[in-house]
Parts: sequence; C-alpha cells; structure tokens
Amino acid sequence: QVQLVESGGGLVQAGGSLKLSCAASGRFFSSYDMGWFRQAPGKAREYVAHLTWNAGTNYADSVKGRFTISRDNAKRTVYLEMNSLKPDDTAVYYCAAVYGGTQYTRADDYRYWGQGTQVTVSS
Repeated sequence: QVQLVESGGGLVQAGGSLKLSCAASGRFFSSYDMGWFRQAPGKAREYVAHLTWNAGTNYADSVKGRFTISRDNAKRTVYLEMNSLKPDDTAVYYCAAVYGGTQYTRADDYRYWGQGTQVTVSS
C-alpha cells in the first residue's frame, strides 16, 4: 500500500512559479513509477509528467520546457517544479504511483492517487 499526500499548491500570477511536493508512505518508494496529472473544472483528468523508478521521464507537450519532475527517494517525495505558469495551468494537481508500470500517460496506468492540491494562476 502507498499513500500519497500532495502539497505546495496555491495562487500565483501568470509567469510565476510553484513547486509541488508529493510525499509517499509505504516501503520501496524508490521502486515506484510516479506521475503527475491535473484536472481543471469541467475537464477530464490529464497527464502532466511522469518519472519512472529508473529515471525515465516524459512530459505533456503543454508543459514541456516549463515543468520539471524529480524525486528524492531518501525523502520518499516526488516534485513538480512549475515555471512560466499560465492561466491554462489552473487545475487540481494529483500525484499518482504504480509499481511495475509499462505505460504512464493514462490515469488507468496508476494504482495509487493523492487527494490533489489546487493550483490557480491569475492573469
């Protein structure tokens, strides 16, 4: 079992930055593949980025070059650093985890989810 708790969301002006954190409980965190998703009001949950246990990464085109995913296995934490934020980035951001994943861009690819943290970008 893995429990995930996100933090770091908030209100920021366009062009600003935020760094989200996702703290995980449970053993073997370093073996889990981690992802970030987001969901805006009235829209489906969408993939943002993932980081596999062996450091493979990928990003949605909409955030590539602006967002960076990283992890600290000693702290059992995955991060999402968000720069050059835009009003379109406004959403609830969710952290997700899976062990032994093979695909990472769909919500169904993950087994464990956090409760989400709100990010609001004002224009």
